Amino acid sequence: MMPHSGVVDAAAKGVKLGGGGGGALMVRRVASGKLLSASSHLLFRATILATLCLVCLFTVHYPSLLSHSFHLSSAAAAANGKHRAASRSSHRSLLGSSAAVAYGGAAWEKEVRRSAAPRRDGGLSVLVTGAAGFVGAHCSLALRARGDGVVGLDNFNSYYDPSLKRARQRLLASRGVAVLDADINDAALLERLFDAARFTHVLHLAAQAGVRYAMRAPQTYVASNVAGLVSVFEVAAKHADPQPAIVWASSSSVYGLNTDAPFSEEHRTDRPASLYAATKKAGEAIAHAYNHIYGLSITGLRFFTVYGPWGRPDMAYFSFARSIVAGEPITLFRTADGADARRDFTYIDDVVKGCLGALDTAGESTGTKSGKKRGPAPLRVYNLGNTSPVPVTRMVAILEKLLGRKANKRVVTMPSNGDVPFTHANVSHAARDFGYRPATPLDAGLRRFVDWFVHYYKLDTAKIAKGKRKSMAMSAAS
Repeated sequence: MMPHSGVVDAAAKGVKLGGGGGGALMVRRVASGKLLSASSHLLFRATILATLCLVCLFTVHYPSLLSHSFHLSSAAAAANGKHRAASRSSHRSLLGSSAAVAYGGAAWEKEVRRSAAPRRDGGLSVLVTGAAGFVGAHCSLALRARGDGVVGLDNFNSYYDPSLKRARQRLLASRGVAVLDADINDAALLERLFDAARFTHVLHLAAQAGVRYAMRAPQTYVASNVAGLVSVFEVAAKHADPQPAIVWASSSSVYGLNTDAPFSEEHRTDRPASLYAATKKAGEAIAHAYNHIYGLSITGLRFFTVYGPWGRPDMAYFSFARSIVAGEPITLFRTADGADARRDFTYIDDVVKGCLGALDTAGESTGTKSGKKRGPAPLRVYNLGNTSPVPVTRMVAILEKLLGRKANKRVVTMPSNGDVPFTHANVSHAARDFGYRPATPLDAGLRRFVDWFVHYYKLDTAKIAKGKRKSMAMSAAS
C-alpha cells in the first residue's frame, strides 16, 4: 500500500512523525498547510488573470498612453482637458469599426491611399509626421507641388496656439494633402497607415521643440523626441513592407558647448547644453542602432534656427514681432563678456530644399520584416543652416524697420538655461551630396515673414507705426 501523500511530503521535508494520535495530528496539519498553499497559488493566479484582463481593456480603450504627455499646458488647463478627451475619443474611433469615416475604416483607408499616391512618374510616397507644424507644412506643400504623394500626421498639441496648426492643416487640405489628427506613439495607428499605403519614405518632423520649456516639462521631451522616434523606427523596421527610407529632424542644438566654428558634422556632440539637445543627441544614437540592426536607411538633419511665414510663435523672431506690435518689451541676451547672441537664421524655403534633397538621395533600406538585412544601409547626418550668423539685435532692427515701430528692449545676461552664445553651420556635406545652397538673406526672409504676419493677423501697419497698441488676442485671417 502506498503511504499517505502527506507523510511522503513531510518525510521529504525532514519532518519526524511519531506514533499514535500525535502522528495523525501532524499529518492533518501538513495536509491543512498544503491546502492553504494550494489556495494561495489559486488566488495568486486569479489575481494575475484579472490584472491581465484590466491591462488588455485599458490598452484597447487607451492605445496611446504616452500621447497624453504631448498635451502641454501654457495657459489653460481646462482647454487641455478638452483636448485630451478629444484625443482619447479619436483613438477609440481609430480602433473601432462603427463609422465608415473612422480611422481604420474603409473610407479612411481610401483617403489615405488617395493622399499617398504620387501624381508623377517615379514620385515618392511620403508619410510626414508633424505635418501641421512649421517645417512639416512647408515640406508637405513642396512635395505635393512636385507631384509626390503625401500623408500628414499631427497631434495638434498646445505647446503653441493649435489654431495656427489647424490653419496649416486647412491649407494642406486645399492642396490635396490629408493630415490625420493622431499621435506618433500610437503604434496601432502607424501600423494601419503602413497597411493602407506603401510609403517609400518617412519625413519624421514631429517633436517637442523649445530649449527653455524643457526645464519645466522634461517628460514631454522624452515622450516625443525619444519614445516617439522609437515608435516610428519600430513600425518602419518591423511592420512596413518594404521598409521606407527615413529622414528625420535632429537639431543644431546637439553641438551644445562646442566652440569650434563653423559647426561641422565631425565636431563633438557629446556635451548638450539643454535637455532638448540631449533628446536629439539620443535620437542620433538610436538612429545608429536601428540602422545597424534592422537595415533602415536613416538621414538626420540638424536644423539651424529656421524662420519664415507660417512659423512657430514661440521662436524669437515671431514673439518679437508680436511684442513690437503690442508695445510690449522684448528681452535680448548678451554673453557674460558683453557680446550679442548670434544665430545662423535659415529661411524656410532653403530648409525645404534641403529636406527634399535628403529624401531624394536617401537610398534604400536593406532590412526585411523577418529581421534579415541584405547589406549595410545608408546612415547620414547633415547640417541645414544659412552659414552666416547674425546678431539677434540686427534681427530686431530689421523687424523694427519692417513694422515701422521701435521695440522696447530689455538687455540681460544670458542665463544658463540651455541657450548657447552662437550657432554657425558648415553645410559643405549637404552641398556635396544633394546640392544644398542656402540663398535667402535675413532681411529678405524677414520681409516675407512680416508680409505673411500682417496678412494672417489682419494688422494695420499704419496704426502700428503711430504707436497704437494692438491686442495680442489677434484674430487670424481665414
